[in-house]
Amino acid sequence: MDLLAEVFIGLAVFGMVLLFAAAVRRLLGTAFGTVRTLAAGLFAYLLAMPIAQAMRGAVAPGDDQNTILWFFILATGCAVLAGMVFLAVSAALVPTGSLPTPLEWLRGLGGRFRRARRYSQITRIAIRHGLGPYLRGRDRTEQSRTTLARSLRGALEDGGVTFVKLGQILSTRRDLLPEEFVTELSRLRDKVPAAPWAEVEAVLIEEFGAPVDEIFASFDRTPLAAASIAQVHVARLHDGEEVVVKVQRPGTRDLVERDIDIVDRLARTLELRTKWGRSLGLRELASGFADAVREELDFRIEAANMGAVAANSGGAVVYPVPHEPLCGERVLVMQRLDGVQLGAAEKEITASGLDRRELARTLVECLLRQIMIDGVFHADPHPGNVLLLRDGRLGMLDFGSVGRLDAALRAALQRLLLAMDRGDPLAAGDALLEIAPRPDEIDEQRLERALGQFMARHLGGGSVRSVRMFTDLFRIITDHRLSIPPEVAAVFRALATVEGALAQLAPGFDLVAEARSFARGYVVEQLDAGSLKEAVIQEAAAVLPMLRRLPRRVERIAGAVENGRLTVNIRLFSDERDRSHVTALLHQVLFTVLGATAGIMAVMLLGTPGGPMVTSSVSLYALFGYNLLLISVVLVLRVLVLMFRR
Repeated sequence: MDLLAEVFIGLAVFGMVLLFAAAVRRLLGTAFGTVRTLAAGLFAYLLAMPIAQAMRGAVAPGDDQNTILWFFILATGCAVLAGMVFLAVSAALVPTGSLPTPLEWLRGLGGRFRRARRYSQITRIAIRHGLGPYLRGRDRTEQSRTTLARSLRGALEDGGVTFVKLGQILSTRRDLLPEEFVTELSRLRDKVPAAPWAEVEAVLIEEFGAPVDEIFASFDRTPLAAASIAQVHVARLHDGEEVVVKVQRPGTRDLVERDIDIVDRLARTLELRTKWGRSLGLRELASGFADAVREELDFRIEAANMGAVAANSGGAVVYPVPHEPLCGERVLVMQRLDGVQLGAAEKEITASGLDRRELARTLVECLLRQIMIDGVFHADPHPGNVLLLRDGRLGMLDFGSVGRLDAALRAALQRLLLAMDRGDPLAAGDALLEIAPRPDEIDEQRLERALGQFMARHLGGGSVRSVRMFTDLFRIITDHRLSIPPEVAAVFRALATVEGALAQLAPGFDLVAEARSFARGYVVEQLDAGSLKEAVIQEAAAVLPMLRRLPRRVERIAGAVENGRLTVNIRLFSDERDRSHVTALLHQVLFTVLGATAGIMAVMLLGTPGGPMVTSSVSLYALFGYNLLLISVVLVLRVLVLMFRR
């Protein structure tokens, strides 16, 4: 019997907590998490009894049942009010979604331990390279930029694959980092020892669903090359074709995902604590970096990239053909190109008597055509990714890093190059403002003068032309608070990277002059008789229906003006989102006015002497005042919670 009584009491208490929780949530009119709402209900229940005991002293023994009921309702309302205050304060201090649910917390416990271990490792690496003060937000030290850049490169190299990739991407952002950092980070290369064959074979079997010997006629267990994400093996298919097999290193994805999470947290911390972190927009950079690395981990995307680039190739540069039935998320099988890396092809070029400048021009024109015309380009054309084939042609490898430009950006880049070729700062400024999102306030005349000085310095007679002039261009962009999109930054990264290949292939080759010449040639090509006629026909076909309707519309407007019947209809708040926003604002204003009115009336009633006595110590005015005060606080809390939740 005692056990049944305890169970009944427990159920009754739980029911009361649920009722209080439902009342609190309903009165606030906003959705909260289950745990937070139940905590507010429990808080209200625990305060209900002390509040009732405190009010009990105001009830005289001879008071009637209605008076006791009024005080009971008032005590219950005060308890509910306490629960609402609990919810409002918790929403302000700990916003919804900022903390994981208990189930999520338990699930992520193992990840927290692994992340903490990795945090400790990264912190030790940073301190070993002298970067400890920067992690603590003390960004004013006596280190020179060159020394600091070298320390950063060493720390990123020791950090592993994800941090090496991060450094490589940062090396493309000349608009954000000083030249010393760009130069130092450009030297990052992720060369690592090869993974054991047993681990590689396990990945191949898991991807193919069959033993390696069933898929390939032969397979070289010794890798041709090894990097931090993958390693490359040579194999032969059963039809006799020699192929290259790119295999993702075991455990790479888990490590990269954990490091991406750490990079994101570090970016948020540094952006919050340091001025340089806020100026660089580290959170946005970290988000773009995460997307790029995850894309590079899926070899199916790389196979599609190869197909997209090769589809528009003119044949001057050769691309490997992927064997799509054998390509998966972690394995890429592609045609093997017979040649030597451009960085080690000195003997072959000399022995074959090839024209170095012609090879350089072919490589540059290929890259510029990918950027300016096709819109899909190789974003990392360093000498190791360019081959000199046995037949004297060039080949490109490794399409894990590919940039994409839409038609509008390609057209803006073409106009920028042509404006620089003509020395026209006005046109260059207009093209630049099409490439970079226009800020709210910008001094266009000052921008044009800066571009004019830039052209006189780098493109005038006798000037030394180099891709490094883009550093000055990025400085102009930064000074005017423009923001270069990541895809455009990848263009300049590709141009800066290919300059290293050109320096080995044909020293003194003028990449900037070649780019200007390519832009001029492309415009001339677009303006030949056939292309111009086709463009006119397409534009006419698009405009003709509008032109046919135009006379009738002009006649209607003229007739309406002549007869005094011209009207203009404007629909305010036609968008549902605008109506919802205005409605929410009106609700807040209404709740605020009603809450303030109820509060003022409550104060006036509580301060009014006399009136009918409900109890020996409480008048009817005071009782109404207490209830109005309760209503006032409820309405004000609703407004505050809506403000906190925005």
